[in-house]
Amino acid sequence: MSSSTLIDPGDESTFFYQDGVYTPDQSIGFLMRRVLSSILQVADGQLAEHGLTYVQWLPLYKLLICSDTTNASLAKDLGMDPASVTRALDRIEAKGLLQRERSTTDRRVVHLVLTDEGRRVAQQVPKVLTKVLNCHLKGFNHEECTLMLSLLQRMLSNGEALREAMSCAAHEPGAKPAA
Repeated sequence: MSSSTLIDPGDESTFFYQDGVYTPDQSIGFLMRRVLSSILQVADGQLAEHGLTYVQWLPLYKLLICSDTTNASLAKDLGMDPASVTRALDRIEAKGLLQRERSTTDRRVVHLVLTDEGRRVAQQVPKVLTKVLNCHLKGFNHEECTLMLSLLQRMLSNGEALREAMSCAAHEPGAKPAA
């Protein structure tokens, strides 16, 4: 089974996008990327007073809400490659916001621990994001925001199911490696 047969959205009469009519300004993916870029740029501007960028404040905040985290689990949770997370953690540690502590029971495990200053700075992240997101949602009512969240969660679930199906198909006997 080829990966193209797995990408079948169903009944063609229900398709929103049609071949030959697709334009970026009407692409949900393109617009979501632009919205995310806008959110991150504004948040970065607000968090710059703490000397943080997105690549730094995201793992810092994640460590605040989930203290028992390793580099590998942090990379997976944030959708970042482990090398990028390591570089971000190096910068966060150099700023005195994080300490790495080797496990006393398993030398291979390194625990990531926020310093008091790291915890103080990380607590600013949700305050900033709340303001930034609310500014981006200006003019939307509560029901529209709830609907948008629901629709985005459904899209994410559809994408995860598609990735899972593609992964399973790639591991089937006789499957050809992707070019």
